[in-house]
Amino acid sequence: MTIGTSRLAPACLATLLAAFTAGIAQANEVQVAVAANFSAPIQAIAADFEKDTGHTLVTSFGATGQFYTQIKNGAPFEVFLSADDTTPEKLEKEGDTVKGSRFTYAIGTLALWSVKDGYVDAKGDVLKNNAYQHLSIANPKAAPYGLAATQVLAKQGLTDKVKDKIVEGQNITQAFQFVSTGNAELGFVALSQIYKDGKVTHGSAWIVPAELHDPIKQDAVILNKGKDNPAAKALVDYLKGPKAAAVIKSYGYQR
Repeated sequence: MTIGTSRLAPACLATLLAAFTAGIAQANEVQVAVAANFSAPIQAIAADFEKDTGHTLVTSFGATGQFYTQIKNGAPFEVFLSADDTTPEKLEKEGDTVKGSRFTYAIGTLALWSVKDGYVDAKGDVLKNNAYQHLSIANPKAAPYGLAATQVLAKQGLTDKVKDKIVEGQNITQAFQFVSTGNAELGFVALSQIYKDGKVTHGSAWIVPAELHDPIKQDAVILNKGKDNPAAKALVDYLKGPKAAAVIKSYGYQR
């Protein structure tokens, strides 16, 4: 009996070692370019993704337009979570993405926000009253939420009235920071920055009706640098699943 056990031990050890090695081989990092508005949701999703798949996200946050330039200049991103649908589509047409990988992972919501409680009314009339000194928006040329903000102002007939009051952030994170630090009394931000589980978490806000601007469809795509990385495909598949969907919805996005 002792001899038999001794002969089996190396085989068992080899099996265990092979399984362990396979586990290591299957765990990969994926470099992800993430639109600034999606910072909080992706960090929440990352924890579950890493626990459920063993893969690790390495995330960079910024403006969609800036990411486009970086990708075209050879940045090492493998997955791109854009703040619009046009930039991933453009990259797709230019041959920079894995064919068939593009999909809409979220539809964003714009909000007019102030850090002050009660400052912004439920209908956004504070915008028309024009009693503020500074209005923060993201750069409309680089950030889809900034473009949506300019569309709202145009539909409300306020473009010329507020043009001298606009403080422009490089991306939606900076636009948010201008308001949160008091450098602007109010500003257009992504609802996800101030919203969790069905309510605005701090300050006061007007959730902008969707008909006042073009839909903020946010597409994800696997870039060519990620075509051979199983973690890239795993992330895209995970974003389509129910666990990620619940997190995305909790931050005020639609699917």
